[in-house]
Amino acid sequence: MSEAAAKNTTDPLNIAGIDYDTRLLVGTGKYKDMEESRLAIEASGAKIVTVALRRTNIGQNPDEPNLLDVIPPARYTILPNTAGCFDAKTAVRTCRLARELLDGHDLVKLEVLGDEQTLFPDIPATLEAAETLVADGFKVMVYTSDDPLIAKRLENIGCVAVMPLAAPIGSGLGIRNPYNILTIVENATVPIIVDAGVGTASDAAVAMELGCDGVLMNTAIAGAKNPILMASAMKKAIEAGREAFLAGRMPRKRFASASSPIDGLII
Repeated sequence: MSEAAAKNTTDPLNIAGIDYDTRLLVGTGKYKDMEESRLAIEASGAKIVTVALRRTNIGQNPDEPNLLDVIPPARYTILPNTAGCFDAKTAVRTCRLARELLDGHDLVKLEVLGDEQTLFPDIPATLEAAETLVADGFKVMVYTSDDPLIAKRLENIGCVAVMPLAAPIGSGLGIRNPYNILTIVENATVPIIVDAGVGTASDAAVAMELGCDGVLMNTAIAGAKNPILMASAMKKAIEAGREAFLAGRMPRKRFASASSPIDGLII
């Protein structure tokens, strides 16, 4: 077993009491077809795959292709999400439908959007929906802003993971407020997973170097010229960023410091 593989077995991502040996979570939208989705997800190494129930068929439309045929629940943890919901009631209803379709599955990704152009979260509606879902027995992973106070409130409500945006959904801008993300990480006792805004492998590595527990992405892979190759790159970036965080980077210095000491040199 390689050193990296050995590390993964002792440094799992734990979500709602279940360990995962990868910290990259992926979506299923925006691919040209289901086969490309399948290949990219395989290349990413992801074990948690999120599905937009309002946009994707996972059995609610029996006459249409079923995404679960290419990402079987026996192999992946399916994470139904509420993308496209703009109020708390619709989001809660969507999660309850997902639970019925997936035979009692209770792990969901909550997102309640406030604006169709920016897709920023509606925080009051998100808090409302989170309270309802947690009380109803759901294990809620929640998309939110990068506000440390809101992140802590969602954790206190009982969400099993908090998922602050790095930048607007699909923007590919990378982490715009790293100190906000760092503050959220430092104050959290549940996993913090960056969700939205990652554009390339270096963005994913930065998120992990900040101490995030994982990264969820879709457009950064599906929107690449070669999605399967980008999925592989993201897998490696997540692993490298996590190892760098665990290793502890050298202090930043204003001036140069010789790699080899000069004390004791023979003149």
